[in-house]
Amino acid sequence: MPRLRAMGAFAPILGLPAFQGPQTGWAGMRQITLDLGLARGPTLNSFFAGPNEAALRHLQIGVGSPVRSPVPTYLWGATGSGKSHLLKAVHEALREQGAVAGWMDASVLEPPPFDEAWSVVLLDDVHLYTAVQQQAAFNWFINAMAPKTGQPRWVLAAGQLPPADLNLREDLRTRLGWGHVFALQVLGEAERRAVLRQEADSRGIFLRDDVVDFMLTRFSRDMGSLIQLLNELDRYALRTQRAVTIPLIKSMLENE
Repeated sequence: MPRLRAMGAFAPILGLPAFQGPQTGWAGMRQITLDLGLARGPTLNSFFAGPNEAALRHLQIGVGSPVRSPVPTYLWGATGSGKSHLLKAVHEALREQGAVAGWMDASVLEPPPFDEAWSVVLLDDVHLYTAVQQQAAFNWFINAMAPKTGQPRWVLAAGQLPPADLNLREDLRTRLGWGHVFALQVLGEAERRAVLRQEADSRGIFLRDDVVDFMLTRFSRDMGSLIQLLNELDRYALRTQRAVTIPLIKSMLENE
């Protein structure tokens, strides 16, 4: 049975009033859909490791340890290899533990000064950093390794290139590369399919083989873009009360 026709059955589990059909109002249903979507962020458990098992296990150990590693970790790989997913997943896991993290990616144009309350420093998309961001990242790195109070903080960074090839200031580039370095591999065809089905199952969506084929051949094949597409399909399918099919995808592209 398609999920859209069985929302009432899941309402008690979700803590929502039973779905009574269109008279409930699609504005309210859309809000519920958005709320559910916002609740699903990247996690270490939802990361399909494939050839990147060593990197995932390293981060799981780092998150699970009561003492943060004084040795930095750097992840590198092409777009869609999972770098940002892993950094955001670590951020969320530590937040759930009550830890505070310093976060900087290329969108943080005016980075704040290092905060002694941080237990970890997370640096994403370092290959895109401006001179101002590089200066801030270097300052965070130095303060994390030799803080005024407490133990050294863990520094976890990610970029598209290995440390030796980064076009960054030398003192930052060399520090990013002297700890644990993991090269992340982009998932293959079979692994992409497995991730899509895993993500669809977690949302209660049934994806037929022809729908998966359509998604993999007509859209960007990096996992970040595919998951974003799945999220949009999830919202559109709920709003229109239709199962996820190729006609639904085409309809969404025409109307959204």
